[in-house]
Amino acid sequence: MKKKVKKKIGQLHLWLGLASGLVLFVVALTGSLLVFEKEIDQYINPEFYIVPNVGKEKKTIDYCTAAIEKQYGIEKINRIVVYNDPKRTMTIIGKDTDGETQIFSIDPYTGKVLGTIAQDNRFFSVILNIHRHLLMHDIGEIITGCSCLIFVFMLISGLILWWPKKVKNLKQRLTVKWKASFKRVNWDFHSTFGFYTFLFLLIIALTGLTWSFKWFEDGMYFIANGTSERLSVKVENPTKIDPQSDKVSFYQSIYQKTDSIFPYKGNIQIRMPADTVNSILVLKENLEFNIPNQSSALYFDKYTGKNIEIRPYESFSKGDKLKRLIYPIHTGSIYGYPTKILAFMVCLIAVTLPITGLLIWLGKRKKKAAH
Repeated sequence: MKKKVKKKIGQLHLWLGLASGLVLFVVALTGSLLVFEKEIDQYINPEFYIVPNVGKEKKTIDYCTAAIEKQYGIEKINRIVVYNDPKRTMTIIGKDTDGETQIFSIDPYTGKVLGTIAQDNRFFSVILNIHRHLLMHDIGEIITGCSCLIFVFMLISGLILWWPKKVKNLKQRLTVKWKASFKRVNWDFHSTFGFYTFLFLLIIALTGLTWSFKWFEDGMYFIANGTSERLSVKVENPTKIDPQSDKVSFYQSIYQKTDSIFPYKGNIQIRMPADTVNSILVLKENLEFNIPNQSSALYFDKYTGKNIEIRPYESFSKGDKLKRLIYPIHTGSIYGYPTKILAFMVCLIAVTLPITGLLIWLGKRKKKAAH
C-alpha cells in the first residue's frame, strides 16, 4: 500500500513539476536577483543613493518637492523617503502631467535632482513585475500564486520521495556521486540539493503566498491573533475640504513631528493617500532593531498636517508584527548579509530544480522508448 501511495505521489510530483516548471524557473531566477536589489542598483546607479558631498544643513522637504513640481511638472507627490544616513539621498516619487510615476533622487543638502527615472522603466521594477506578475498583471499574479502553491506541494512530495526506506541508505541520499554517469549525477543533484534546501525554500514559498492570496494572509492573521482581522493601514481624513492655507513647510512639519514622537534612529517614509478619503500615512523604521522593517505608524491630516493618530510598533498585534517580518524573511534580509547570501544560493538551486527534474523525465522517456 505504501509503495502504491509513494508511486502516486511520484506521478503527481512529475506532472505538476512539468506543468509549473517554466514559471518556477522564472520566479526563482528573478527572486535570486531581487535578493541583492539594493546592492546591485546602488552599484549601477550610485547617484540615486549617495550624495556627492555631506553638507552642514539640509534643505526642507518642501523646498525639494517644490523644485521637482516646477522643473518636472509633477502634479501629485505619492511618497517621500528621508533616510537617517547623512550620506543618503532623499527619494521622492510623484506623478507627472502624463500620469506616469517618476522616481527622483534628491541631494537633501542642495535640493538638486541627482537622478530621475520612470518607475515602470526601472530595471528592478521590471524584474519585480516578472517575479510577481510575469508582466501579465492580475492573470500573471494568479499564475505565479498557483505555481507557488504547486511548489509547496513539490517540496513536501519531494521530501517523501527522497526519504530512504532504510537508515543505511541515508548516506547515499545525502551525497552526489560526481564521478558517476551524467544521468546519475543529475538525479543525485536534484534529489540531494532539493533535500538540503527544503526548509529554506518552503519558508520562501510560504511567505511568498501572502502576496498572492488574501485567504492565505487571513490564515496567517488567524493563527497569530485568533482572528483574521488586522490593523487597518488607512485612516479617514477628518478635514473634508482643503482650507487652502499656507503650506510652505507642510512636509517638513510632518517629518519633524514624526521625528519628535519617535525619537529613535530611523528612516521616515511619508505616504500620500491614493484616494480623496484617507489621510497621510507616515512610517518610521526603527534602525536600532536588529531585524529590518519594524516601523511605527502615524497618521496626518492631508490638508492641515495635524497629527490624527499614533500607532507605536509595540501596539501592533501579533499578526501585524508577523506581517512586518514576511518581507525580510522572504528576501533573506532578516539578518543581513549572512541570510541574504543563503537566500541567494537557495534561489539559485531552486532555478536548477525544474531543469534537473525535466532531464530526469526525459531520461525515463528515452529508457521506455528503448524498451
